Amino acid sequence: MRFSHLHEISKICRQESKTISTLMIEEQSRETDTPAQDVISQMTDYYEVMKEAVRRGQTENTVSRSGLTGGDGKRVADYLRSGETCSGDASALAMAYALSVSEVNASMGRIVATPTAGSCGVIPGVFISAQERFGWSDEHMVRGLFAAGAIGYVIANNSFISGAEGGCQAEIGSAIGMAAGAMVELRGGTPEQAVHAVGLALKNTLGLICDPVAGLVEIPCIVRNGLGAVTALAAADMALAGVRSAIPSDEVIDVMLEVGSAMPVKHRETAKGGLAQTPTGRRMTESLAGSRKAEAGAGDKS
Repeated sequence: MRFSHLHEISKICRQESKTISTLMIEEQSRETDTPAQDVISQMTDYYEVMKEAVRRGQTENTVSRSGLTGGDGKRVADYLRSGETCSGDASALAMAYALSVSEVNASMGRIVATPTAGSCGVIPGVFISAQERFGWSDEHMVRGLFAAGAIGYVIANNSFISGAEGGCQAEIGSAIGMAAGAMVELRGGTPEQAVHAVGLALKNTLGLICDPVAGLVEIPCIVRNGLGAVTALAAADMALAGVRSAIPSDEVIDVMLEVGSAMPVKHRETAKGGLAQTPTGRRMTESLAGSRKAEAGAGDKS
């Protein structure tokens, strides 16, 4: 790639009068020696998977195999239809869709890791709800995914996108930053504004630990996807309004690396700390362990 930092993306786009998505499509095509149209076609397929995950999460049973989660995406959508939301229709719809996609993941459905399975709901939640609100074409949304991909590329190569390495700030945080920056571009903002949106988003998730109950990507992961979608919209609005990240976004990414590296191992996807080790979290874990032993015993007898 011709860039390794966000400020380089902004500079190239400014000098060459390009959007982030156009730059990323060109770079991806060159790096993989693949025609640009084929690169776009592959991303279009990914977007179809995202839309299907939202549809399934809103219309089908998404109770996970553990029985711990499922149906919250539908609950928020129903609440939205009541017309009494606190956060507004746009936020509630993005939240509902993000929850739905994450629940499809937990119920062993097909999703796109954006950038990971644990953070798979944020970008689809933001993108598909926005497409419905603004009437954007699939082509427009796919270009937005390339903008998100460019941002994710920078984060992954300068910090973390894995909860096991850097905590949930690396998974949910990265997804929020990717969605926020891409949303700015989708709304017609400048590459510079998109870069500021990333910094604004990431600053709000610094230090977020990864503490999955029973080691499953369910509690609190799914709820964090829903709230992450709302944060992404807020960061995009700030940037579009002219709010700037006082700390340059690349430096925020560097801090994410610093904080993640210093984070105790028990707070990095081991389920040995945080919410996973609350009294309720431990009871859930013990209950699941007991159920698995019972199932294994029944299997042995048969």
